[in-house]
Amino acid sequence: MKVPVLFPKIFDHPFTYKSEISESLKPGDFVKAPFGLSEITGVVWPYEQKTEKKFKIKKILKKINVKNLNSSMIEFISWFSKYNLVPLGLSFKMCLLNKDVVEKTFNKEFNKFKVKSRGNKFLLNTEQKKSLAFIRSIGNNYNVTVLEGVTGSGKTLVYFERIKDLIDKGFQALILLPEIALTNQFSRRFKDFFGTEPAIWHSGTTKKNKSIIWKGITEGKIKIVIGARSSLFLPFKNLGIIVVDEEHDVSYKQDEGISYNARDMAVTRASLENIPINLVTSVPSIETYNNIVNKKYHITKLKKRYKEAPLPKIEIINLHSEVLNKKESWIANKTISKVNQYLNKGDQILFFLNRRGYAPFAICKKCGYKFECPNCAVNLNFHKKLNKLLCHYCGHKSSLLRLCKDKEKCDLLFCGPGVERIFSELKKIYPDRKIEIFSSDTLKKNKITSMLLKKVEKKKIDILVGTQLLSKGFHFPKLNCIVVVDADFSSHGYDLRSAEKNIQLYHQLAGRAGREGNTSTIYFQTYTPDDEVLLNISKNDPYAFLEKELLLRREKKLPPFYRLISIIISGKNEPLIMKFATNIKSKLPKMNKVNILGPVLAPITKLRKKYRCRILIRYPKNLFIQKYLSKSLNEIKIVSGIKLEVDVDPINFS
Repeated sequence: MKVPVLFPKIFDHPFTYKSEISESLKPGDFVKAPFGLSEITGVVWPYEQKTEKKFKIKKILKKINVKNLNSSMIEFISWFSKYNLVPLGLSFKMCLLNKDVVEKTFNKEFNKFKVKSRGNKFLLNTEQKKSLAFIRSIGNNYNVTVLEGVTGSGKTLVYFERIKDLIDKGFQALILLPEIALTNQFSRRFKDFFGTEPAIWHSGTTKKNKSIIWKGITEGKIKIVIGARSSLFLPFKNLGIIVVDEEHDVSYKQDEGISYNARDMAVTRASLENIPINLVTSVPSIETYNNIVNKKYHITKLKKRYKEAPLPKIEIINLHSEVLNKKESWIANKTISKVNQYLNKGDQILFFLNRRGYAPFAICKKCGYKFECPNCAVNLNFHKKLNKLLCHYCGHKSSLLRLCKDKEKCDLLFCGPGVERIFSELKKIYPDRKIEIFSSDTLKKNKITSMLLKKVEKKKIDILVGTQLLSKGFHFPKLNCIVVVDADFSSHGYDLRSAEKNIQLYHQLAGRAGREGNTSTIYFQTYTPDDEVLLNISKNDPYAFLEKELLLRREKKLPPFYRLISIIISGKNEPLIMKFATNIKSKLPKMNKVNILGPVLAPITKLRKKYRCRILIRYPKNLFIQKYLSKSLNEIKIVSGIKLEVDVDPINFS
């Protein structure tokens, strides 16, 4: 019997084998088969690859004793491959654990994830009950419901209750979070509600725990998974609901390796599984808002914060008219005066600046030399803790030592502030206060993150200095004052979503303050007090922005009314990549209403020692251009030393 087998390799089709196994094989069964000089895991695929070539057909070695992929998962893998222009084998690989499957059983380990008749510890308020009733009324078949609520309104509790409904009926649930760092505090809330440890799936999960989770969900013994993007590809036995928390967050878009948007793929998976999906947000993304307007998505809103806590007041501090604390200072005297009022009441303060390190670049005062990355066309950032200059793109580290034109050491000037610099200034202003930095540099390890969060919650930290990581989902009861050190809303010119991202970021950030009902304020230090984005934030009316932005996007033929596909060509020789890109453009399908723009060099021309240029394809939303584009790209012969990447629905244009 001939059997098509798909392998987790960079192929876009299955391979034909013959089976002499006594039990019949069906699509979705996992098998071991010879491939080249190896024996690897594959999956029986529903269709075979037609070919005129004659070749010797090898035998399947054995059927692997694990639950098979169901038809909806097979359909999802196939659709994912076609939509994102990813080889079918690589799409399948994302469902596996280290290119393989887990046969071993973990019965004892499954018990720690067993959901436990909690009492009435968690009581919903009137608004929450109304939203829950609305979500329940839509039913258990495919639907997309947006659960929108101001920050601190108790959205999590609503979808926990909805998940509990479905778990009680024997289904499984997947909760997607945009950042690994969020899982610590979220896990405690989960455990309080469900009475068990959550099964957490992301890049930091140990190999053993991944094996337990993979096996547990295939057998239906683990009911709920909390995960980052990759958890979307787990082969659940009986998935009943998907929740995408912070659906607007751009972290759901994976740019490196296989490019895809986990939020959008989650909607497709829910559709193919015929199950509900909840998109949870405080300010919806433009794409989601457009689907709400067009009544493709249902929506329910929580307009009040939990326990009737008021939203923070917003105050703009104009740095043109205010005096800074001293020379080389980044904090105004007025800001310090306002902060002191909150500190004297025993409140916590957050100084927000979305820049890691001490300073974004360094130059020599004598010779004017600017320290730049040798691998990338960007400045090196100074990190005082490391006493090194660091590239935030490739990770290159450099010493500060450099001889100037007079053969003496360079006299360095550090330009602009990062969180370390604000930390240093605050330590001088408040020497007796406990101050900590929260950024991706300090929150790399789960234990450190957990320890810092507990210190904040127990009021053992007075002042936090943090990047955008702190704007997402954290609950700090005593945080009632936030200072945005540098409210600069200028776009870099290549990010069509910069205004949208800023509205969402600062709305989320404001929501960290005053969550327990106390008076709270967010202060914006800025040299551009009349900036339209800042004024939108201060009015606390994101819908006014969303409506205006939709009109602008329609006029400019941008998403969500048109779609974009980015083709990125990179290599060490700049003229060669531009020549190759021009050749590619000539071979792309020419169609009505399809614009092929470029090629042009990327704004950050060089990354990791490679020059980059981009071709951008803009096409109507109702056209599935991928089937034409795939054929054209497959016919292109890649020149040695050149890499070609395809990014469907790009978010990053740097």
